[in-house]
Amino acid sequence: MKMPASFIAGDRGPWRIARVVAVRGEPLDPARALTVVEDGAAAAGGAAWVLRGVRSHDRYTTRAEKDQLTMSSPPLGRPGMHAALIPIRKSAAWWQLAQDERRAVIERSRHFPIGLEALPAVARRLYHSRDLGEDFDFLTWFEFAPDDAPVFDRLLLALRATEEWRYVDREVELRLVPASDGA
Repeated sequence: MKMPASFIAGDRGPWRIARVVAVRGEPLDPARALTVVEDGAAAAGGAAWVLRGVRSHDRYTTRAEKDQLTMSSPPLGRPGMHAALIPIRKSAAWWQLAQDERRAVIERSRHFPIGLEALPAVARRLYHSRDLGEDFDFLTWFEFAPDDAPVFDRLLLALRATEEWRYVDREVELRLVPASDGA
């Protein structure tokens, strides 16, 4: 079942944008806040930008990996969490690979073992955007306690050092804090 989501950047919202880094490629337009709307229509009037994706079936995961992720992953929406939204676009070379070739790159890159090392400190959700004709292929959402930011930083460093990340041609990292934390 596909579940739509919209990430709406503007002047107000439950998440304050604390930092934006264009890791690779073009940045996003500046904004102060972010609203995440799942499973419903998203009014985006006056937004600096809107990113859309869908929660979909797991791709590239084996049954054992999926079970391990499900068992080890904390829920999203816990109070007091910080968050990160990282939209990613892969290169044309990535999409020219067959599915089994992409899976082999993911395996050689240790994508899932690296991700498992961050659990349960970091909760995550993946949204697919490529089939919607959006500017990014994936929208990755992470939540973690402020004290677990170093765990999240290590996760990003490890993933960005892999063969898989050589296929990323656009990546923007947004760090978010609850708007109630001094907005």
